[in-house]
Amino acid sequence: MEGMRDVIKTSLRRGLSGLSARDKLGMAWVVVCGPRLAERGEVAGYDDGVVRIEVRERAWLEEMRSMSAHLEIELARVAGVKISKLHFIVKR
Repeated sequence: MEGMRDVIKTSLRRGLSGLSARDKLGMAWVVVCGPRLAERGEVAGYDDGVVRIEVRERAWLEEMRSMSAHLEIELARVAGVKISKLHFIVKR
């Protein structure tokens, strides 16, 4: 199964070439996180390397923060966008 995820990630990266950085990150979010985690948050903005992620519940905020190093690396790899930080906030 992990091999299939790598194929999907590589194909997605190629298909995102004409989109804005924010749109690339939004599309990559679902692939990197998987459906369960992705539905708990979304890419809400991108500015100068900082990706803003809006999280639906405080409990998921802590979960995503604990995974931020992995998410940052994978989002950058799949989206092909330079990321310096993930900033998580609870959606109002």
